[in-house]
Amino acid sequence: MTRHESSSSVTVLGECVADTFADPGRSGLGELALRALPGGGPANTAVALARLGTPTRFFGRFSNDVFGTLFRDRLSASGVDLTGSVSTPEPSTLAVADLDETGQATYTFYADSAADWQWTADELAATQQDDAVCLHTGSLALVRQPGAGHIEDHLASAREHVTVSVDPNVRPLLVPPSAYQERLPRWCALADILRLSEDDLALLLPGAGLEEACDTWHRAGARLVVITLGGRGALASLDGHRVTVPTPAIDIVDTVGAGDAFTAGLLHRLAALGHLGGRLDRLSLEEVADACSFATHVAAMTCSVPGANPPRAEHLATPFLSGERRFTKAASTPTLVTQPSPNRAHARAVP
Repeated sequence: MTRHESSSSVTVLGECVADTFADPGRSGLGELALRALPGGGPANTAVALARLGTPTRFFGRFSNDVFGTLFRDRLSASGVDLTGSVSTPEPSTLAVADLDETGQATYTFYADSAADWQWTADELAATQQDDAVCLHTGSLALVRQPGAGHIEDHLASAREHVTVSVDPNVRPLLVPPSAYQERLPRWCALADILRLSEDDLALLLPGAGLEEACDTWHRAGARLVVITLGGRGALASLDGHRVTVPTPAIDIVDTVGAGDAFTAGLLHRLAALGHLGGRLDRLSLEEVADACSFATHVAAMTCSVPGANPPRAEHLATPFLSGERRFTKAASTPTLVTQPSPNRAHARAVP
């Protein structure tokens, strides 16, 4: 069943990454100036959730280096509760971003022995989330050892009390796709919500279509699968019932943090509708469309500014914050496909 207490806090567990970009204006002959911005998929999601108004706690392992201070400052300034996070002497994770002419980012990672992957069972057991309705995780922290296995065990324990959300956020330059493919069935068995991109899909299930992929992950245990499609919007599948939502027309600056902002918008809206805290038993396809439409607008606004800088609630031009839709009909009408897949399954076996 779903919890409906006044508190609808969300806990995010995962890494922080220093996203660095070349700064041509400060570079010169024989030198390259870099601009470092705080990022990392889970940290971006926590920032976006807090800025939207969802009480948010972030469990991370912060290095004592200069980047660790940068990460803490950004999260705290956005209103994220850092209680339960760990300070550590290991270095921070660094990603060097290369933006193409369309604003799409590719990354080179410097992550060996970084603080983010060193979670221990004792550290995770010490975290408290009694007031949370959802635990979101994913990205590199869920696949990089030695901490990844401990995080999986933590999810198995936490899901007795909260809705579990997972974003694989595949990074093939740092971790072979085969490592994600091997672990994904267990993640689906633990997760109520699986959010990933079309690019992730191509790496996780090469050659599979959108609906085939959704059915595969439903059979593995995930009730709600949401696949973001870039400029084409998003496809959501709830127990095999599908809905697609479009993306608002915007001028794209870059796409850094867009998927993380989408995830935050999705969880924020599901929390506001009272559907987090259990197994999504009362969630309808229309409410999924509502949440995904809101999420596409949060992601679109993030793409309209440089870097992973998601909007605050008061800056959203088309929020659902009052419960009233303000979309134009052509830009917001979802497409519902109500027939369930014949292969859908509700059984959930944790491998």
